[in-house]
Amino acid sequence: QLHLTTSEKNELVRCLEMVQNQLQEKESEIKREISEYQDRLLQAEKEHQGALTEANRKNEVEIEACHEKISSLEHFISSQKLEIEHLKSNKEQLNNSLKEANQSLGELLKIKVR
Repeated sequence: QLHLTTSEKNELVRCLEMVQNQLQEKESEIKREISEYQDRLLQAEKEHQGALTEANRKNEVEIEACHEKISSLEHFISSQKLEIEHLKSNKEQLNNSLKEANQSLGELLKIKVR
């Protein structure tokens, strides 16, 4: 009976050691996979950050170009407004001159008719 129990105990110890070894192997495998995933995640984060930085840089360049274009257009609009005012003033002067010329012509025609 003692021999049988000792034999069973030895078998159980051997099984326990085998299970413990399997658990250690599995733990090592899981730790390795976790490490690989962390490395891949870190790499992906670096790539994402790089892409984000590049996109931000491009956006800033585009925004600056838009600001310059807006400024240029504002300057153009301002110069066009000044030109319109100048043309209105010239038109008014021409209208006044035309009225004076028509009045003079009318007077000359009256004198001619007499």
